[in-house]
Amino acid sequence: MTHDTMTHAKRLEDEPVHRSRSVEQLIAGKETSDGAGVKLTRVLTQNLQRRLDPFLMLDAFGSDDPDDYIAGFPDHPHRGFETVTYMIAGRMRHRDSAGHEGLLENGGVQWMTAGRGVIHSEIPQQEAGVMEGFQLWLNLPARDKMCAPWYRDFGAGDLPRFGTASGAEVTVIAGASHGVQGAVTRAATEPLYLDLRLADGATFAQALPAEHNAFVYVYRGALRIGDQVVPAQRMAILANAADADGVLVEARGETRALLIAGQPLNEPIAQYGPFVMNTEQEIYQAINDHRNGRLAALAEPTPAMPSGFP
Repeated sequence: MTHDTMTHAKRLEDEPVHRSRSVEQLIAGKETSDGAGVKLTRVLTQNLQRRLDPFLMLDAFGSDDPDDYIAGFPDHPHRGFETVTYMIAGRMRHRDSAGHEGLLENGGVQWMTAGRGVIHSEIPQQEAGVMEGFQLWLNLPARDKMCAPWYRDFGAGDLPRFGTASGAEVTVIAGASHGVQGAVTRAATEPLYLDLRLADGATFAQALPAEHNAFVYVYRGALRIGDQVVPAQRMAILANAADADGVLVEARGETRALLIAGQPLNEPIAQYGPFVMNTEQEIYQAINDHRNGRLAALAEPTPAMPSGFP
């Protein structure tokens, strides 16, 4: 029996949450396209970056029409943050200027630290069928924005899972939940990234530090949080009440949802497309480095680093 299977077999009790956070706001997301015309929904948009610091963006993509995704995301640059791609269905190949390559498949996660700069591509490896998943952008603190690029693929079997006595099945992508450590940790931003699968009427309780920003994105079914029902394809921003110690959710029908939280950096955010720094001057430098070919040169191949890096 593998470690993952043993973790998944555990039926854990809910964490004690004495007062649940409430829903501050529901967000519908914005239909858009990116890359070479991939259709997607931008759920966490730029105007929410301060409110949901340290998270910069959340895109949801899903279609069974290959015209919506087949062209993928050809070579494009990044600097100053991390990308976390979670594939629910489909196959996507990653290649980058730091010498990394990987195939992201059903249930897997790709975690990339752009750091001082990387140019990469994400190209679908299928001509038919469903392509569905999410990409989350996680900010880096100022001290780490020019760190060496890092990349790792996690197959579905590499991601810790557990069940609760109240009927939730949980995949722990980042952080820790109910004593189960996720695939990745980050000291500065302390991200929690959970994929929840709940049967009708099942509940799930998650302790959260009061100062952490948090949101829930429902992508199947519906959830009740307090007196607010959160339908499918809606993001619920959770209020930061000082006396709330977590969140309690209840499924309305078979439900799948992401629960994401993190420690805000409280630093300036300067963004120009794929570059996220702290000042306009740093943005100008990133643009010049990319135009002059220096950004790719900075992405020297690096060995695998511990999951807590940086």
